[in-house]
Amino acid sequence: MNSNSLLIAAVAAFGLTGAAMAQTPYAAAAPAQAQTPAAAQPAAAARPQGRPWTEAPILTGASAAPDCGNLHNLAGRAFCVTAPLGQMETLAEAYITSLQGMGWIVADGDANRVVFIKRTGDGACDGVQMIAFYDTSKPAVPESAAWLGFATIPGNICAPRPAAAAAPAQ
Repeated sequence: MNSNSLLIAAVAAFGLTGAAMAQTPYAAAAPAQAQTPAAAQPAAAARPQGRPWTEAPILTGASAAPDCGNLHNLAGRAFCVTAPLGQMETLAEAYITSLQGMGWIVADGDANRVVFIKRTGDGACDGVQMIAFYDTSKPAVPESAAWLGFATIPGNICAPRPAAAAAPAQ
């Protein structure tokens, strides 16, 4: 999948349908387990948290937004920029192009998120996520404020994942 396809996946729903509820950056969403009461579920291991990616440039058309719109508990956890919703697709494209020019590779994405990696050595990579979001409690009009948030992904995201333990034979 090329970066333009990821861009379409990352911002089309955001700009057109409003499906821009941001997942917490640097932490994958856990699958819902509606059938199991919370008390019966095993405790999740604490995930290392990323931090705001302060190397993100502030491109033309964007303004720094340290409070991240006071949305999704991102203040202090992501570096955010803001622009009008009607300009967000163009701004997201500009950020993808800018980050690629800085050596970042588009590695993954979904409806409102693009994951970038940068190789730092043999089998080692840094990771950054860019998420798009806006305040869904307000009307989504082109003049509405929208945000892009940038956060690091902790650890070496190119490291091989350990194989899952085989189930014991019965």
